Amino acid sequence: MKRRRVGAVMTGDVVRAHGGTTAAELTRWMAEFAVNGVPVVDGDDKVIGVVSATDLERARRTGGSSPDRSARTLMSAPAHTVRADDSVVRAARLMSSYGVERLPVVDEEARLVGMLTRRDVLKLFARSDEEIREEVIDEVVLRTLWLNPAGVDVSVRDGVVTVAGFLESSGQAAALVRMTRRIDGVTAVVDRLTHRRAGPWRGPEWDATGDALPPRRPPDVM
Repeated sequence: MKRRRVGAVMTGDVVRAHGGTTAAELTRWMAEFAVNGVPVVDGDDKVIGVVSATDLERARRTGGSSPDRSARTLMSAPAHTVRADDSVVRAARLMSSYGVERLPVVDEEARLVGMLTRRDVLKLFARSDEEIREEVIDEVVLRTLWLNPAGVDVSVRDGVVTVAGFLESSGQAAALVRMTRRIDGVTAVVDRLTHRRAGPWRGPEWDATGDALPPRRPPDVM
């Protein structure tokens, strides 16, 4: 099952400041590029902080609004960042936890590669019910659990997924519900599954590379 990654939805062409960038420049950039925050990087392009519109407003209220004041003295540091290969779900949780509207995206050496905003996250989760249904059937029912989609009824309304059907085991049913909850855009899962026996879902067999092996008897998909 695929999880959306930050790198797939972030903005890659990001305006950035250095420690000596002035408040006047930052204010102009925010207006020109319609952004509410600018990451601050060092000489190696590593993120050292973020200057937000709130930081600039706070400086003006406290009498430190000199247009020559530098990003280094205005920025919030250390910056909260995410990696491009982090899931968007994790990034959204970090935004909520930190109370921020944007997160600089960095590579493995902490160098700036993009910016993720709350708007980017909301656009991703604003998926149609049909898109969500297709992913549940394709990624969970068929590719992960190797079930015949004709035997599992999946319906979606306003992001709420209802799954129904008769499965082999209670563990298989629990796995279907659990994996469906992880689909981007799913707000809740209604479980109307029944099963033949109580017992764990053992899952597919795996090869030496960590990829799932194909089922011995593929489901008969009409």
